Amino acid sequence: MNWRGVLFDLDGTLADTLDLILQSFRHTMRQHLGTEPATDAFLASMGKPLPIQLYDYARSETERLAMRDTYVAYQRSIHDEMVTSFPGAVSTLRALRKQGTRVGVVTSKGHRIGRRTLEVCGLSEEVEYVVFGDQVKRAKPHPEPVLKALEALDLSGDPGSVLFVGDSPHDVRAGRSAGTRTAAVGWAPIDRRVLEAEQPDFFVHQLKDVLAVKPSASPG
Repeated sequence: MNWRGVLFDLDGTLADTLDLILQSFRHTMRQHLGTEPATDAFLASMGKPLPIQLYDYARSETERLAMRDTYVAYQRSIHDEMVTSFPGAVSTLRALRKQGTRVGVVTSKGHRIGRRTLEVCGLSEEVEYVVFGDQVKRAKPHPEPVLKALEALDLSGDPGSVLFVGDSPHDVRAGRSAGTRTAAVGWAPIDRRVLEAEQPDFFVHQLKDVLAVKPSASPG
Protein backbone atom coordinates (compact mmCIF):
# COMPACT_ATOMS: atom_id res chain seq x y z
CA MET A 1 0.00 0.00 0.00
CA ASN A 2 1.25 3.49 -0.90
CA TRP A 3 0.48 6.83 0.71
CA ARG A 4 -2.57 8.55 -0.72
CA GLY A 5 -0.68 11.81 -0.34
CA VAL A 6 2.72 13.10 0.69
CA LEU A 7 3.18 16.72 1.76
CA PHE A 8 6.58 18.36 2.07
CA ASP A 9 7.96 21.41 3.74
CA LEU A 10 10.08 23.46 1.30
CA ASP A 11 13.10 25.17 2.89
CA GLY A 12 15.44 22.62 4.44
CA THR A 13 13.37 19.69 3.19
CA LEU A 14 13.17 19.89 -0.60
CA ALA A 15 15.22 23.03 -1.15
CA ASP A 16 18.71 23.65 0.23
CA THR A 17 18.30 27.26 1.33
CA LEU A 18 20.24 27.31 4.61
CA ASP A 19 23.13 29.47 3.37
CA LEU A 20 20.67 31.86 1.73
CA ILE A 21 18.66 32.20 4.93
CA LEU A 22 21.69 32.72 7.17
CA GLN A 23 23.30 35.23 4.83
CA SER A 24 20.03 37.18 4.60
CA PHE A 25 19.64 37.10 8.39
CA ARG A 26 23.17 38.33 9.03
CA HIS A 27 22.86 41.10 6.45
CA THR A 28 19.58 42.25 8.03
CA MET A 29 21.00 42.27 11.55
CA ARG A 30 24.08 44.23 10.46
CA GLN A 31 21.92 46.79 8.72
CA HIS A 32 19.56 47.36 11.66
CA LEU A 33 21.48 46.39 14.79
CA GLY A 34 25.06 46.93 13.71
CA THR A 35 25.97 43.43 14.83
CA GLU A 36 25.38 39.77 14.01
CA PRO A 37 23.56 37.87 16.79
CA ALA A 38 24.19 34.16 17.20
CA THR A 39 22.13 32.17 14.74
CA ASP A 40 21.05 29.37 17.11
CA ALA A 41 17.75 30.96 18.10
CA PHE A 42 16.99 31.96 14.54
CA LEU A 43 17.61 28.42 13.31
CA ALA A 44 15.40 27.05 16.10
CA SER A 45 12.55 29.23 14.81
CA MET A 46 12.85 27.86 11.28
CA GLY A 47 9.48 26.79 9.97
CA LYS A 48 7.75 29.93 11.25
CA PRO A 49 7.01 32.86 8.91
CA LEU A 50 9.78 35.44 8.70
CA PRO A 51 7.79 38.29 10.34
CA ILE A 52 7.28 36.11 13.42
CA GLN A 53 10.94 35.11 13.53
CA LEU A 54 11.97 38.76 13.59
CA TYR A 55 10.00 39.53 16.76
CA ASP A 56 12.96 38.23 18.76
CA TYR A 57 15.33 40.81 17.30
CA ALA A 58 13.41 44.02 16.58
CA ARG A 59 13.16 46.67 19.27
CA SER A 60 9.89 48.05 17.93
CA GLU A 61 7.13 47.18 15.49
CA THR A 62 8.47 49.76 13.05
CA GLU A 63 11.91 48.18 13.19
CA ARG A 64 10.46 44.69 12.73
CA LEU A 65 8.70 45.77 9.53
CA ALA A 66 11.86 47.48 8.31
CA MET A 67 13.86 44.32 9.07
CA ARG A 68 11.39 42.26 7.07
CA ASP A 69 11.72 44.57 4.07
CA THR A 70 15.52 44.51 4.27
CA TYR A 71 15.61 40.72 4.56
CA VAL A 72 13.20 40.16 1.67
CA ALA A 73 14.93 42.60 -0.68
CA TYR A 74 18.38 41.18 0.02
CA GLN A 75 17.17 37.59 -0.24
CA ARG A 76 15.62 38.25 -3.63
CA SER A 77 18.87 39.78 -4.89
CA ILE A 78 20.93 36.65 -4.14
CA HIS A 79 18.25 33.95 -4.24
CA ASP A 80 18.78 32.31 -7.61
CA GLU A 81 22.53 31.88 -7.24
CA MET A 82 22.30 30.32 -3.77
CA VAL A 83 19.34 27.95 -3.95
CA THR A 84 19.31 24.36 -5.14
CA SER A 85 17.23 21.26 -4.51
CA PHE A 86 18.46 18.48 -2.28
CA PRO A 87 19.62 15.32 -4.09
CA GLY A 88 16.69 13.20 -5.18
CA ALA A 89 14.03 15.88 -4.76
CA VAL A 90 12.78 15.92 -8.35
CA SER A 91 13.02 12.16 -8.88
CA THR A 92 11.30 11.38 -5.57
CA LEU A 93 8.35 13.68 -6.25
CA ARG A 94 8.06 12.31 -9.78
CA ALA A 95 8.11 8.72 -8.52
CA LEU A 96 5.41 9.47 -5.94
CA ARG A 97 3.10 10.93 -8.56
CA LYS A 98 3.80 8.04 -10.93
CA GLN A 99 2.55 5.59 -8.30
CA GLY A 100 -0.64 7.62 -7.86
CA THR A 101 0.27 9.55 -4.70
CA ARG A 102 -0.91 13.15 -4.45
CA VAL A 103 2.00 15.53 -3.84
CA GLY A 104 1.87 18.92 -2.15
CA VAL A 105 4.07 21.48 -0.43
CA VAL A 106 3.25 23.30 2.81
CA THR A 107 5.66 26.17 3.45
CA SER A 108 5.83 29.24 5.66
CA LYS A 109 7.40 31.16 2.79
CA GLY A 110 5.37 33.84 1.05
CA HIS A 111 4.01 32.96 -2.37
CA ARG A 112 6.30 35.21 -4.41
CA ILE A 113 9.65 33.96 -3.13
CA GLY A 114 8.27 30.45 -2.56
CA ARG A 115 7.22 30.14 -6.20
CA ARG A 116 10.66 31.28 -7.26
CA THR A 117 12.33 28.67 -5.04
CA LEU A 118 10.22 25.93 -6.59
CA GLU A 119 11.10 27.15 -10.08
CA VAL A 120 14.85 27.46 -9.45
CA CYS A 121 14.88 23.96 -7.92
CA GLY A 122 12.98 22.47 -10.86
CA LEU A 123 10.12 21.36 -8.61
CA SER A 124 7.19 23.38 -9.95
CA GLU A 125 6.01 20.73 -12.39
CA GLU A 126 6.29 17.95 -9.80
CA VAL A 127 4.00 19.51 -7.17
CA GLU A 128 0.22 19.50 -7.47
CA TYR A 129 -0.61 22.08 -4.82
CA VAL A 130 1.28 24.53 -2.61
CA VAL A 131 0.17 26.27 0.57
CA PHE A 132 2.23 29.42 1.19
CA GLY A 133 2.59 31.16 4.52
CA ASP A 134 0.77 34.29 3.37
CA GLN A 135 -2.27 32.26 2.31
CA VAL A 136 -3.29 31.22 5.82
CA LYS A 137 -4.22 33.07 8.99
CA ARG A 138 -2.35 30.69 11.32
CA ALA A 139 1.03 29.34 10.24
CA LYS A 140 2.77 26.14 11.30
CA PRO A 141 2.87 24.69 13.93
CA HIS A 142 -0.89 25.33 13.72
CA PRO A 143 -2.48 22.66 11.50
CA GLU A 144 -4.31 25.17 9.28
CA PRO A 145 -1.78 25.06 6.39
CA VAL A 146 -1.73 21.26 6.38
CA LEU A 147 -5.51 21.06 6.54
CA LYS A 148 -5.72 23.46 3.60
CA ALA A 149 -3.46 21.21 1.54
CA LEU A 150 -5.43 18.10 2.49
CA GLU A 151 -8.67 19.72 1.40
CA ALA A 152 -7.24 20.93 -1.91
CA LEU A 153 -5.88 17.47 -2.72
CA ASP A 154 -9.13 15.72 -1.68
CA LEU A 155 -7.42 13.96 1.23
CA SER A 156 -9.33 15.45 4.14
CA GLY A 157 -11.39 12.33 4.68
CA ASP A 158 -8.38 10.14 5.43
CA PRO A 159 -5.45 12.20 6.78
CA GLY A 160 -3.89 9.08 8.30
CA SER A 161 -3.06 7.93 4.77
CA VAL A 162 -0.96 11.07 4.24
CA LEU A 163 2.67 11.62 5.21
CA PHE A 164 3.99 15.09 6.05
CA VAL A 165 7.77 15.44 5.66
CA GLY A 166 9.64 18.33 7.26
CA ASP A 167 12.83 19.50 8.90
CA SER A 168 11.53 21.35 11.97
CA PRO A 169 9.49 20.66 15.11
CA HIS A 170 6.85 23.00 13.70
CA ASP A 171 6.36 20.66 10.74
CA VAL A 172 5.95 17.61 12.97
CA ARG A 173 3.47 19.40 15.23
CA ALA A 174 1.44 20.76 12.32
CA GLY A 175 1.21 17.37 10.63
CA ARG A 176 0.28 15.53 13.80
CA SER A 177 -2.37 18.11 14.70
CA ALA A 178 -3.86 17.74 11.21
CA GLY A 179 -4.03 13.95 11.62
CA THR A 180 -1.26 12.97 9.20
CA ARG A 181 1.69 10.69 9.81
CA THR A 182 4.95 12.59 10.09
CA ALA A 183 8.54 12.16 8.95
CA ALA A 184 11.49 14.26 10.08
CA VAL A 185 14.50 14.59 7.80
CA GLY A 186 18.02 13.64 8.84
CA TRP A 187 19.69 16.58 7.07
CA ALA A 188 17.96 19.28 9.15
CA PRO A 189 20.22 21.97 10.69
CA ILE A 190 18.33 21.45 13.95
CA ASP A 191 19.79 19.01 16.47
CA ARG A 192 18.24 15.59 15.88
CA ARG A 193 17.42 15.35 19.60
CA VAL A 194 15.10 18.33 19.20
CA LEU A 195 13.26 16.56 16.41
CA GLU A 196 13.20 13.26 18.31
CA ALA A 197 11.50 15.05 21.21
CA GLU A 198 8.55 15.71 18.88
CA GLN A 199 8.22 11.96 18.25
CA PRO A 200 7.77 11.92 14.47
CA ASP A 201 6.53 8.64 13.09
CA PHE A 202 9.59 8.24 10.88
CA PHE A 203 13.05 9.63 10.17
CA VAL A 204 14.32 9.73 6.59
CA HIS A 205 18.00 10.26 5.82
CA GLN A 206 17.68 11.15 2.15
CA LEU A 207 14.70 12.10 0.05
CA LYS A 208 14.49 8.83 -1.83
CA ASP A 209 13.89 7.11 1.54
CA VAL A 210 10.38 8.58 1.45
CA LEU A 211 9.58 6.03 -1.26
CA ALA A 212 10.42 3.18 1.10
CA VAL A 213 8.26 4.41 3.97
CA LYS A 214 4.77 2.88 3.79
CA PRO A 215 1.56 3.59 5.75
CA SER A 216 1.71 0.12 7.30
CA ALA A 217 5.30 0.57 8.51
CA SER A 218 6.02 0.75 12.22
CA PRO A 219 7.13 4.16 13.50
CA GLY A 220 10.82 4.59 14.06
